[in-house]
Amino acid sequence: MPLQLPDAVLRVLSRLAHGLYGAAVFAMVTGAGIVFAMLIRRMVRRTLGMSQLPRGLVDLAAKSIYYFIVATASVVGLALAGVDVTGFAFAGSLLGVALGFAAQTVASNFFSGFFLYIDKPLQPGDYVELAGADVTGRVLDITMFSTRIETLDGRIVRIPNEDIFKATIVNLHRSVARRIEYSVGISYSASIDEAREAVMRVLERHPLVLAEPPPTIYVEDLGDNAVVLRVMFWVPSWRWIEIRQQLLGEIKKALDEAGIEIPFPQRVVWLHLEKGDEQREPLEEALPGTTGSPQLAAEEMG
Repeated sequence: MPLQLPDAVLRVLSRLAHGLYGAAVFAMVTGAGIVFAMLIRRMVRRTLGMSQLPRGLVDLAAKSIYYFIVATASVVGLALAGVDVTGFAFAGSLLGVALGFAAQTVASNFFSGFFLYIDKPLQPGDYVELAGADVTGRVLDITMFSTRIETLDGRIVRIPNEDIFKATIVNLHRSVARRIEYSVGISYSASIDEAREAVMRVLERHPLVLAEPPPTIYVEDLGDNAVVLRVMFWVPSWRWIEIRQQLLGEIKKALDEAGIEIPFPQRVVWLHLEKGDEQREPLEEALPGTTGSPQLAAEEMG
């Protein structure tokens, strides 16, 4: 007589067998999905690695594809195992909406970095000026989410790519040469030709001042206290800051040696007599550095 098992035991064994079957199906589908995702990730890295795309973008794309395939294979495996994935789909949609709002800044920086790579307004090693971010310095590196810049005073600044993409980028390094401009004031009694010759000698002696385009010196303005000369010359872009800081002092020394006076701002101050009448007497000498205040002028005269 065959052995008859109780109905409760049969139901338990049936559920156990069904569960083992579902687990086996889930493991097989998920495992196949992982293997397939690894192959696709390797193909993506190899294909994109042959292009000029940054390493960070290649890794990000490969990882995103890998996790997407694994997640899809897991959901399919659960469905084939007999698990109702409707709840997962609803929860995933809610999670996707929440992540979408939370990742707006990340996505914006990512796409800004991608467009910066395509447009290439700046490269590592370039000296740039970001008008919107008020930063000037040398670009250290550019990632998919941010850019690091070393400022002129030695600080390392990390700027989100979104801010750089929105800013007005002035690349100080991309062009071969860059112009330096000075405004130099000389006294009205000085000779303009002698002043020009003194400044031109300084420019001609410097090895990095370009001969083409030639330096230009002309009278820009007849000011209240001085004749203003405009000095313009071209230098290599990568030495622009150094030369600009150096040559202005050299021009001052050359003008002093040539006897060309750089005048102080002057004011003529009128003083009323103590009796209160309308007669006024001007000071015989203009007082350098005064502000035009009668009381201050009187104190300086003693």
